[in-house]
Amino acid sequence: MGLQEAADRCDVSYRTVRRWIAAGRINAVRVGPRLLKVNARDVDALIQPVGGAA
Repeated sequence: MGLQEAADRCDVSYRTVRRWIAAGRINAVRVGPRLLKVNARDVDALIQPVGGAA
């Protein structure tokens, strides 16, 4: 999926997704000279709740 689609799914900005890639929180694959794609499973793992109920 594209970075904007990942941002929309996580309800964050495009720039935040770029920061997550730079920080190593999610992996990106370069497709062509400018296009980056991320794995949908990696994005879904970021938005899963951590720990038990509050």
